[in-house]
Amino acid sequence: MSQQTRWSQFGVLISVFFFWGFVAASNDILIPVFKEKLNLEPWQSQMISFAFYVAYTVGSMIYFGVSKWSGGDILGKLGYKNGICLGLLISALGTLLFYPAAQTASFTLMISGLFIVGLGFSLQQTAANPLAIVMGPRQQGAQRLSLAGGINNFGTTIGPVLVSLAIFGSIGGAAQVADISSVKTPYLILGALFLLAALIFKFSSVPNQIALEEEVVESKVATPADVPNHLVPPTKQSALAYGQLWLGMIAIFLYVGVEVATASNLPLFMEQHVKGADGSAFPTEQVAPFVSLFWASLMMGRWTSSVGAFGVGKSLKSVLRFVMPYLAFGVFLLINKLASHDLTPFYLYAGVIVALIVGDLLSKGHPARQLLIFSLMGITALGIGMLSDGMVSVYAFISVGLFCSTLWPCIFTLAITGLGRHTNEGASLLVMMIMGGGIVSLVQGYLASDAYLGIQLSYVVGVVCFVYLAFYALRAQAILKREGIDYDTPAAGGH
Repeated sequence: MSQQTRWSQFGVLISVFFFWGFVAASNDILIPVFKEKLNLEPWQSQMISFAFYVAYTVGSMIYFGVSKWSGGDILGKLGYKNGICLGLLISALGTLLFYPAAQTASFTLMISGLFIVGLGFSLQQTAANPLAIVMGPRQQGAQRLSLAGGINNFGTTIGPVLVSLAIFGSIGGAAQVADISSVKTPYLILGALFLLAALIFKFSSVPNQIALEEEVVESKVATPADVPNHLVPPTKQSALAYGQLWLGMIAIFLYVGVEVATASNLPLFMEQHVKGADGSAFPTEQVAPFVSLFWASLMMGRWTSSVGAFGVGKSLKSVLRFVMPYLAFGVFLLINKLASHDLTPFYLYAGVIVALIVGDLLSKGHPARQLLIFSLMGITALGIGMLSDGMVSVYAFISVGLFCSTLWPCIFTLAITGLGRHTNEGASLLVMMIMGGGIVSLVQGYLASDAYLGIQLSYVVGVVCFVYLAFYALRAQAILKREGIDYDTPAAGGH
C-alpha cells in the first residue's frame, strides 16, 4: 500500500475529470440554442442530455457484457491506463460528428456525436475512479476523489462560458445571433485535446494495473483503522446481493438526474420568468454565467471536501473549510470577468454559500448524515424556487448545485462499503446509473410543457429525487450497521 500520494501521476489522471465536466456543462448551452433555432419542444431539446448520459449506461453494459463473454474483467486484461487511452480515442471520434452536425444544423448528428463522446467517458470513468483511490494511502482515497471532482467542476464552470463565447461572439465583442455552425470549432478543438491526452497517458507513469485482490487479502489481517470498510471480504456471491448497492444504484440514478435536470432546465426557466434589461424575455446569450454558477457551486463544495487530501493540520483544515468555497467562488468570478460578463448580479450569492458551510459542519464528514442533510437542503431550495419568482427563484435553483456537490461520494461510499472483491463490479454498476442525468432531465422537460406543469412547477421532479436520497441515507446506514459496519470516514469526491 502506498504511503504517499503520487502527485505526478495524479496530476495526469485528473485531466480526464476536467473533460467530463467541460462537456457535461456545455450541453446546457447547446440545449437553448438548438431549441430556439430548430423550434424544438422542451422535451426534445432535453434529448441532448438524454443522449449523453444514457451513453454511460450503454457503455457500462457493453463493458459488462464483453467482460462476461471474454471470461474476465476488461480492465484487468487491457489495463487501466490503456482503458483510459481507448476511452479518450472513442470520445475524440464522437467530436468529429460535430462538424457535419454544425454545418447542416442536424440535431440527430449532434446528439449522435454526444452519445459517442459519452461512450468514451463511460470507459474512462470506470478506470479513473479506482486509479484515483490507489495513487496514495487508501485512507485518503475519498479526499483525492474530491480533489479530482473539484477539477471536474472547474471544467463545468468554464465549459458553458467558452462554448457560449464560441456561439455568441468573442470575449469583449458584441453579442451575435446564435450560430449553430459555430458549435463545431470548440468541439473539434476538444477532440484534438482528447487525442493529446491519450498520448500523454500512454507514455505517462500512471499505473496500468490495480492489485485489488491483493488489497483485499491484506485487509483480512489489518485493523479496521488501517483500511476502508469497503475492502472487508464479502460473504455473498454477487454485488447485487448487497442492499446498500442496489439501493445505491437507484440513488446514483436520481442524484445525477436532479443535478443535470436542474441545470439543463434553467435556461428555459429564465427565458420565461426573468426579464432582460429592456423588459423583454431574458436573452439566451446571457444565460451562460448563471449555468456556470450552478456548476461552480459543485466546485465550491468539492474543493471544501478535498481539504483532507493534503494532510494538513486540524486547525488549518478548519480554516480551509471556510476559505475553500469562497476561493472557488472567486475562480467563478474571475472566469466570468475575463469573459466580460457583468458580475453585479452574483455578489449576493456569497451569502448563499453560508448554507453549504453550515451543512458541511453539521454533517461532520459522515457520508449518511451529509447525504441526509444536503438532501433536505436541496428540497428546501427547490421549494423556494417553485414558490417565488424572478432572480430569487433563479438563485434558489442554482443553490441546488451546492447541495449536490458531495452527494456522489456520499452515495458511492455507502454503496460499495462491504463489497470487498465485488467492489469493481459494484463501481461499474454505479457508473451505469449515470444515465439518470438524461432520463430525469427528459422527464422534467416533458412536464415543463405548458400543457402539463409548466417549467417552474416541473422542478417538483427534483424534489422527488431528493426525497429518495434522504431515504437512502437512512436505509443504507441501517443496512451497514446490521452487517456490522459503522462507516465513520469523511465523504468526498466527484464524477
